[in-house]
Amino acid sequence: MTLIDALIQYGLFMAKTLTLVLAIGLLLVVMLRARTGGAGADDDDDGSRLEVVDLNTRYANMADTIKAATLPPKVVKKAFKAERKAEKARAKAEEADDKRRLFVIDFHGDLMASGVGALREVISALLIAATPKDEVLVRLDNAGGAVHEHGLAASQLLRLRSAGIPLTIAVDKVAASGGYLMACVANRLLAAPFAVVGSIGVLAEMPNFHRLLQEKGVDFELHTAGEHKRTLTLFGENTDEGRAKLREQLEETHGQFKAFIAAYRPALDLSQVATGEYWHGEQALGLGLVDAIQTSDDYLLAARDEADLYKVRYRARKRPLQRLLGTVELDGVRGLARPLAGIVGPVVRWLRTLGSARCA
Repeated sequence: MTLIDALIQYGLFMAKTLTLVLAIGLLLVVMLRARTGGAGADDDDDGSRLEVVDLNTRYANMADTIKAATLPPKVVKKAFKAERKAEKARAKAEEADDKRRLFVIDFHGDLMASGVGALREVISALLIAATPKDEVLVRLDNAGGAVHEHGLAASQLLRLRSAGIPLTIAVDKVAASGGYLMACVANRLLAAPFAVVGSIGVLAEMPNFHRLLQEKGVDFELHTAGEHKRTLTLFGENTDEGRAKLREQLEETHGQFKAFIAAYRPALDLSQVATGEYWHGEQALGLGLVDAIQTSDDYLLAARDEADLYKVRYRARKRPLQRLLGTVELDGVRGLARPLAGIVGPVVRWLRTLGSARCA
């Protein structure tokens, strides 16, 4: 057997193995969905809970730990005594002044913005408890993905702004594409010096296996009702008309993307920034994509003396089967066993978006 033959055999073996793994993974997904009945974060009385962490106390405890480890005992004792006295004075003043609150939300995005379910629960709770005197800081880390999912996430954040609750968004790493769609609704938008910001564009991508199926003698049939029900397909023969229609749809989505940004950042020159490019913090500031260069850490430390800081998150309860399969998400392909998740999860999530527009 020649080296070429060996490589071909190896390639065929790997293809069969991957096919088997995908089949097992999809079977697990079907089993999970059947057992859970499609339940998710929207269920009532499912054991999910809202968690609130007092960040002022957390910062104070961290500082005390350092003092205790680095200062002489007498100095530490004196410092702690002074701090307790100051805390009593602040507490007394707060009772009279009704000190404002700053609520912190972390949002880590993925292709399908899977955190939007938890985000909507946190925001609903804040709309009940917070007042226009308070503030919400969203620490956003999101490189974008599906248009409809990130559009919903942006709409959730917009609920705060519409209610008159000041919304600050801090980008320490990335707010690109669908991430910037979310970020642009902020009253004030911060970015770290090397944060990636922008990528205001839309894309759709899809492989096509039509020629391979023809070569193997496999027929593929697709029946639709509606002239443009399906523009491009994975297995059928794609046409120039279908490609043109898809490009038209992408342009329409890009237009909606730009119009949404223009509504909340009207000073932006969209002809300059809505090109699909991205910029780092200082460049983004010069273009008007962000309002200031500052990390979320510095923003919180600066606000610590004049506001009560609270980190808020919604922890959804995982069902026994979800925990058994090692799920880290709550919907779609989010139930694959850990040995398969690294391979099957990304592949299936990618297949879910094929032929549909994605922010990019």
